[in-house]
Amino acid sequence: MVSILRALLSTPLLLPRASLSKFMDSSSSSCSSNFHEGGSQKLRALAQQLRFYKPPPFSEEVDEQSNEEECGSGKVVSQVGFPESATPVAQNPEKFRPKRAAVLICLFEGDAGDLRVILTKRSSKLSSHSGEVALPGGKAEEGDKDDGDTAKREAKEEIGLDPELVNVVTVLEPFLSKHLLRVVPVIGILHDKKAFKPVLNPAEVDAVFDAPLEMFLKDENRNQEEREWMGEKYLIHYFDYETEHTNYLIWGLTAGILIRAASVVYKREPAFMEQNPKFKVPKL
Repeated sequence: MVSILRALLSTPLLLPRASLSKFMDSSSSSCSSNFHEGGSQKLRALAQQLRFYKPPPFSEEVDEQSNEEECGSGKVVSQVGFPESATPVAQNPEKFRPKRAAVLICLFEGDAGDLRVILTKRSSKLSSHSGEVALPGGKAEEGDKDDGDTAKREAKEEIGLDPELVNVVTVLEPFLSKHLLRVVPVIGILHDKKAFKPVLNPAEVDAVFDAPLEMFLKDENRNQEEREWMGEKYLIHYFDYETEHTNYLIWGLTAGILIRAASVVYKREPAFMEQNPKFKVPKL
C-alpha cells in the first residue's frame, strides 16, 4: 500500500449528505460508548468544538468506480487536487464516478501546549512519489464502516497507530484529485501521545514525524507555484519544516488538506491567498 501524499493538492469534496450524517452519527455514538476522553482540557474543548462542525453542502448522487492510476495500489497519489465543490463534477454528479479514500488528520497536544499533526514520509523504495510527505490513509475497503474506519485502519497498517487511541470527531469536505479520486479528511484526536508507539511498515513508510498545525495558516517558510488545470490557474503551496535532524517539504494535496484543517480548527483564514480555480461548468 502506498501512502496518500503530495500528489494531492486537492480541494475538498463533500461526502453525500446521507453518508456524512451516517458517519457523524456512528462516530459520535462510538465515541460516547467506547471512547473515554482523557488528556488536557484544551483537547477536550477542541473535540467538543469539532463535533459541531459541518462541511459545506455537496452533491448527494455520486456513483463510485475504480481509478487504476491512483487507486491501484490502495493509496492516493496525485499532484493536483481541488475541493470538489469548486469543480464542474460537483454540478454534474451523473458524470462523476470517483473512487473513495480517506486520510487521518491525527492531532495531539505538544510539550509546548501547541496542536500538532502526525505525518509520514513515504518509503524511498516506492516506485512513485518516493520520499514524499503524506497523511496516513488510503482507499476504502469492504469491511470499513465509514471514513473514520478507513483512515484509522490505514494508520494502523502504516505506522502502527492503535485505532482505540484515536477519537474521531469530524470529517472535512472531501478533496478531489486531478484524476477524480475522492479523498475524505478525517480529524481524530490522540489524547495520550505517550501511548502511541510507532511501528513503521517499511514497504510504505520511512519515517513518522509531527508538525505544528498552525504553521499551515502562516506565511512563513512557504513558497507557491502557479499552475493551470482545465484552463484555470491555481496555486500549489509548499511548506518547509525542519526537525532536529531532517528537513521535510509538505506540499500538494497534503498541504491543501492541512490548510483547510487548520482553518477549521483555528477558525480563521490563512495569511496567504489559497487561489483555487474557478471552473466553468461545461454544457451537457
